[in-house]
Amino acid sequence: MNFNDKISILHGVGATYEKRFNENGICTLGDLLYYFPRAYQNRGDVFKISDTPFDLYPHSYILTVGSEPKVAMIKRGMTLLKFKAFDESGSVNITYFNQNYLKDVFKIGSTFRFFGKLSRDKKTPSMTSPAYEPILPKKSLPPLVPVYPLFNGINQKLISKLISEVTDNIDSISKEFLPESILNRMNLCSLPFALKNIHTPPDENTLNAAIRRLSFDELFLFATSVSMIKSSANVFEAPKMSDTDISKYLNMLPYELTDAQARAIGEILTDLSGSEGEYVKAMNRIVVGDVGSGKTVCAAIAAYTVCKNGYQAAMMVPTEILAVQHYNSMKEDFHRLGYTCELLTGSTPAKEKRCILEKLKRGEIDFVIGTHALIQDTVEFSKLGLVITDEQHRFGVRQRARLAQKSKNAHVLVMSATPIPRTLSLMIYGDLDISLIDMMPPGRKRVDTFVVDESYRDRLNSFIRKQVNEGHQVYIVCPSVEEKSEDVLDFFDYNPFIIHDNECDGTQLKAAVPYAKELKESIFPDLSVEFIHGKLKGKEKDKIMMDFSEGKIDVLVSTTVIEVGVNVPNATLMIVENAERFGLSQLHQLRGRVGRGSDKSYCILVSSSKGEKSRERLDIMHTVYDGYTIAERDLRMRGPGDFFSQDPSIRQSGQMNFSLASSCTDTDLLLSAFECAREILNDDRYLIKEENILLRERLNISLRSNLKTIN
Repeated sequence: MNFNDKISILHGVGATYEKRFNENGICTLGDLLYYFPRAYQNRGDVFKISDTPFDLYPHSYILTVGSEPKVAMIKRGMTLLKFKAFDESGSVNITYFNQNYLKDVFKIGSTFRFFGKLSRDKKTPSMTSPAYEPILPKKSLPPLVPVYPLFNGINQKLISKLISEVTDNIDSISKEFLPESILNRMNLCSLPFALKNIHTPPDENTLNAAIRRLSFDELFLFATSVSMIKSSANVFEAPKMSDTDISKYLNMLPYELTDAQARAIGEILTDLSGSEGEYVKAMNRIVVGDVGSGKTVCAAIAAYTVCKNGYQAAMMVPTEILAVQHYNSMKEDFHRLGYTCELLTGSTPAKEKRCILEKLKRGEIDFVIGTHALIQDTVEFSKLGLVITDEQHRFGVRQRARLAQKSKNAHVLVMSATPIPRTLSLMIYGDLDISLIDMMPPGRKRVDTFVVDESYRDRLNSFIRKQVNEGHQVYIVCPSVEEKSEDVLDFFDYNPFIIHDNECDGTQLKAAVPYAKELKESIFPDLSVEFIHGKLKGKEKDKIMMDFSEGKIDVLVSTTVIEVGVNVPNATLMIVENAERFGLSQLHQLRGRVGRGSDKSYCILVSSSKGEKSRERLDIMHTVYDGYTIAERDLRMRGPGDFFSQDPSIRQSGQMNFSLASSCTDTDLLLSAFECAREILNDDRYLIKEENILLRERLNISLRSNLKTIN
């Protein structure tokens, strides 16, 4: 077997299964090998029937079949198989639906390890459809059982079987690509050992060693790709903007720039004007600033400077509603200064769109603001001098590049609303120069933040009604879209991979769709309540957000799809359900959705979690309001993983898709990965030495597979 062999060589993978796997990015044995479990059931901790509380979490039981399984038809097309099993402490009724073949599996006197939730059926404990494994002589059962993400037509049994076949041939499939010096220096296990034990760990220590090695691989490959981009980046020339007098624009502003804004604008103008000569090095800068810190005015002044020098500027944003908001806030200023500003989105009428395209091509439009419509082939510019990408993490690498390629020598300015600790930002953004806006405009009201538990629910509902009665609007953010029945749970207070079910506190997740229905039908039937989530189509999301921004919706129940972007000054209350499930930086982003108008605003974090680390994190949100301070605290408490999982721009900048590293809590591992990458590239810039050939091949595989995900 070879790393690049097609998955169809495995027994049981015919054309239908191969297509399903391929549709989900699993084409080769290597892809399957790197399809990691999302969690592990801790089946090694065996309970007695008499010692287990009912209806809480799944547990393991060693039980002997005590009665012959009986099959009964309960309704057309559905059967029930039922039998008794016992241990020395008591007996339990076990049932399975539509699995009549199990009658021949559960023989009286045979012993199995069952894993499931214990509930009470009248007076007798019962379990429904538990997982089962036979207890056989001279064969021990694994204490940790992997749980894989599933997709259409693929179940746990099939994935486990196929991965087991691959890991049995691990030495021929997986070759070590890290130099021995790095393995010894970082005290890392070998790659074959890590890949085998990430799927079939004999114990928690071995699993942690595998996770550490594979996390380092992801970080190291990311660091290597970023470092290579930075060291070999082509230096493009762009038109020199000689006239950088922005006093007319500044005089129109109803406020003074903060020192941070002035510094960022100064850096932008220096890039645009450069030194002597007709052309200068093209600006390639990112402006990173907290929500409400004033990044937009920096972009507007950059666009004004370019227009003033006779060139065109284009600004691309991820949603139509955000494009409309930017257009409405900028068009009058540009018109007053004598420059044309137009809006181009997917909803622009065909006749109007043709007119805009013609004017752009003839150079009769100075500044255009739009969505993905700007990167269509029909869009041509006369003299494009500046490309601005707002909320840049919402675009793939190729999407941003396509806009920049409308002119081979345009300056590039990108924006991010995610404060990143400087330690990470210098690594993450590759060849981009960074401008940090690390202070808020004076007069911006603080959003008071409170942490409450479920006992405050009635008062919380009364406060929602009070805000709406005063003419305001409310966001409610839930951690999931639909209610799920999961056999594993994820909690931040424990190992993010091993699920210690007996230690979890059982907090129930709020789901956006059913909770919105409950609010609409039972709690606020007289209010306008809607929901929005990422699975809705783009036009549906835009319509709902437009209605909310126009005040047609009182309460918007959402997932984190509203985390960044839309400005609704009338929204004064942000409620985050199951707040312990969100990272600090993500909570800060959500809080930034309110407090954007003149009215007092509030953020209420609802959490019944008793976990010590969860409470500590939420207390930080209650007392700290600066995004950079929160980011630094997050880095210290949870490592770099939270930033990888919350801001896709991080993995896009290096074209890497993090799997295990997104849950990495070891900051030193990230720093060491960059240090090791720099040392190797300083010695062998293009990885052409014999000892680095396998590393170069592995890097190319990572880049190819992750480009699919990013774009």
